[in-house]
Formats: sequence, structure tokens, C-alpha cells
Amino acid sequence: MKLRKAVIPVAGLGTRFLPATKTVPKELLPIVDIPSIQYVVQEAVDAGIQEIIFVTGRGKDGIEDHFDEAPELEQILAERGQAETVKQLRQIAEMTEVVSVRQKKPLGLGHAVLCARDLVGDEPFAVMLADDLIDSETPCIRQLLEIFEQKNESVIALMEVPQEDVHRYGVIKGKAIGRNLFQIEATIEKPPAKEAPSRMAIIGRYILRPEIFSILENLPAGKGGEIQLTDGLSQLVRERQVYGCVFQGDRYDIGDKFGFVRATVAYALKRADLKDKLIEYLKVAVS
Repeated sequence: MKLRKAVIPVAGLGTRFLPATKTVPKELLPIVDIPSIQYVVQEAVDAGIQEIIFVTGRGKDGIEDHFDEAPELEQILAERGQAETVKQLRQIAEMTEVVSVRQKKPLGLGHAVLCARDLVGDEPFAVMLADDLIDSETPCIRQLLEIFEQKNESVIALMEVPQEDVHRYGVIKGKAIGRNLFQIEATIEKPPAKEAPSRMAIIGRYILRPEIFSILENLPAGKGGEIQLTDGLSQLVRERQVYGCVFQGDRYDIGDKFGFVRATVAYALKRADLKDKLIEYLKVAVS
């Protein structure tokens, strides 16, 4: 079955970026001049995904608006002769089909995914976390899709992290069965470093079979009193095979202030109009 839909949870309050996020959704904060959420949606589009499902919260309407048409703005820009900018805005509006569903209470990532159940239906789907930007030649979610198309089972993105950082992630217990491929035996949400079964951390890209919905629906609250997707995956592993893909690419945690700065610098260095100026500035700044 072809995977057509991606669920992107964006209901978080973004408190770590206050006061900037008091009125602006954190997903619309720009990496240079492109909202971070646009990079995540572009990754899905480049992987062939046809529909984006945003799981939103109060005050997040601007995210969906960003991917809508803006005829009044386009008219003003056209009258000013800014045809290239108009073209860019139209390309954003035409990127993909966007729909949304509201997560009324902040009950965790697992609950956010469950909120999309009616829009996903009985088919496999991607989950892409907006706090993770992954810069890679082959889109990260496409790397997972290639495994899903072979195995027809759920696949999650993995990255090896330092032992002292494992308590910040969901991690897996599993065995390597190929190059950058694991068969997962268990998933554990944010274990103490001494109790972690591995240093393979779960990163915010997933391809999930629809069976996950019935698991999440009946799942008790886990750490933090929330419905944890990692706990749901742990149960799914007991019912079906689940695979882990050590993705190729550079990951930036833009839910973290330093991670956001790193991403801004890295993406600016990829731009011909900024690279040389930025390099010269950084040389002076650190001298």
C-alpha cells in the first residue's frame, strides 16, 4: 500500500522560545527567512507524500495559513514588480494538500498522533516532528519509506547519541540485521543512562502502520502523565515486527535554543547569497 499522508504535531506551546512564541507559533520562527515548518513539509513532499495533517492547538492557525494562498499580498507584490517573490509564495501554497485537526489538551505525542486517526484512516502514515530538522541528500523520511516498502512494517529513525544524553530520548533495544538497519525488540522512554539498553535514540521520523491507533487508544499515561508514543511502539513491537533505520544526514534539534542557532548557521552557509559574508563574519567574531 502506498504511503500518502504525514502527520506533523504542532500543538506545543514553545515555552523555551518565549517571548518570541507568545504570539508566533514556534514552527513559524525562521531559519534565516524560511519558517522551520516549511523545511519539514518540503521533506515530506520530496519523499512523495501527498497530504500533510497538522495536529494543532490554540493559536496555531498561522501554520496552516502559511501554506494557503495569499491573493491580496500577491497582488500588492505584483504591483510593486516583485514577480519572483510572488512566484515563491505560490510555490509554497501549491506544495501539498494541507488539513488540520485540533489537539485540545496537551496529553503527549502519542495522544497527538491519535488525534489524527480519523484523517489518516486505515492506512500506513508518516509522523514527522517539527523540532527535528534533518538535512540529507535523500530525505530522511524517504530513507524510512524505502525500508517500509520492502518490509511492510513500521520503521522509526535512529541516531546514536552519547551515553550521557540517552536520558533525553526514547531509546531502543534491538539487534542489527543489516547496514544501518535494526530489528527492534523494545523501546524505552527516557531511561536513566545506567539502565539504557543501547545508545540508539529514536529521532522524530516514523513510518507507522495503522495498528498503532488502537494501541494508543488504550494506552495508560506514561512519563509526565502523558500518552507516550514510545510506550505505544513498545507494545507494537510485541505484536508485529518494527524496524529502526540509522538515517544518513545532519540532524538539528530546533526545539533547543543552541540547536536552533546551529541550524540557522548551517542553512545560511548553504546559501550562495550569504555563505561568504557569514564566513567572514564568523572569522572576525571568534578571533
